[in-house]
Amino acid sequence: MVEEFKDIIAGLEQRISLYKIRLNDFQKKRDKIEDEIRTVKRYLELAETLYRVEVEKAKAATSRSLSDEGDDTEKGKRESSDVILLEKTRFAGLSVPQGTFLLLKEAGKPLHAKEIHHKLVEGGVRIRSKTPVTSIAISLSRDKRFGKSGPNTFRLVEVSDEKVETVVKGATLD
Repeated sequence: MVEEFKDIIAGLEQRISLYKIRLNDFQKKRDKIEDEIRTVKRYLELAETLYRVEVEKAKAATSRSLSDEGDDTEKGKRESSDVILLEKTRFAGLSVPQGTFLLLKEAGKPLHAKEIHHKLVEGGVRIRSKTPVTSIAISLSRDKRFGKSGPNTFRLVEVSDEKVETVVKGATLD
């Protein structure tokens, strides 16, 4: 009789352990899905913002062509807001190395990891790390497209125009 209770208890302990493992797996999946939902929401928000900007541009172009009167200050304000929006999203959706590649190509000079971090975040790259500058430095150190020109200061290694085009399209380089 005591032996039966021990078997029952052992079986229940096994079931409890398995249920805990399954629950943990489901919680991890849920966290991953919630993270993906947040990412999609950000992209949706960005797309809606860009859509509104383009609709406003179209309306403004239509009204300008109809009235044929252009107020230069209003045009300057629109162009300025377009530039600000594009600056905040120019690296969105790119990885740290892809964004850094474009950033260094534009800068034409080596940049420190701290400055790279600042410009990438400003351009829409989301870096989830407690030490983002260190993470960037490690990531760039491992990528053959980048070389060091000083402590935590990175430069582009010589690349062909074909490779630049590939990065701009969002593809990863071999």
